[in-house]
Amino acid sequence: MTSSLPTLHMLCGKIAAGKSTLAAKLAEADATVLISEDKWLGTLFGDQMTTAADYVRHSAKLRHVMGPHAASVLNAGASVVLDFPANTVEFRKWMHSIIERANAGHVLHVLTPPDQVCLERLHARNAGGDHPFEATEAQFHQFSQYFELPTPEEGFNLKFYHESI
Repeated sequence: MTSSLPTLHMLCGKIAAGKSTLAAKLAEADATVLISEDKWLGTLFGDQMTTAADYVRHSAKLRHVMGPHAASVLNAGASVVLDFPANTVEFRKWMHSIIERANAGHVLHVLTPPDQVCLERLHARNAGGDHPFEATEAQFHQFSQYFELPTPEEGFNLKFYHESI
């Protein structure tokens, strides 16, 4: 009998790049658990998040709990789709700490559609009203200024998506 390691799937891309859409597709695989930052933040802190600083503070609280949890799920033999934005070196260091605690493979999925595509998706998502948070175009640009593509030196198995998901 062949045994394969569970996989930690991580996602990197600007707001409305298609991270959650890809996460949902990846989570359809057998023995795979989806952990969505937006759903957890919306449920736990949605009424307390009105500024970028609020997001940063509450996201840090969530990462503190979810890192060990994700490692435990991986070590139990299930794959994890971590729908958190791996958009900065600092976030990716946190994700790397999960890999170090788990007996698992990993893939960092990097989505790079043009900004105009992201903005069109953002407007459609906001109009649909089914996302836990409505980001404005100004917030898109504010958060995009911190976006850093991963480099090979960071030690991730990278998979790039240049087209729409």
